[in-house]
Amino acid sequence: MKEMGIFVGLFVGAIVGSIFLGFLCSYFVMLLWNNCLVPAVDGIHTVGWLQAWGITILCSLLFKASITSK
Repeated sequence: MKEMGIFVGLFVGAIVGSIFLGFLCSYFVMLLWNNCLVPAVDGIHTVGWLQAWGITILCSLLFKASITSK
């Protein structure tokens, strides 16, 4: 029974860690978008943290690396 508790704790920790890393990466996307793209292109608006998180998820879905091994 103790092993099951350790497994559940590791699983929950992995999910929380993944969400934290996703938000951390989206923070850098937000900084780059707001500081580089907005001044360079007319008509582009600043984005918030959750919008940057959505952009990060969208880009990860659209541009997956395809690695093939022989």
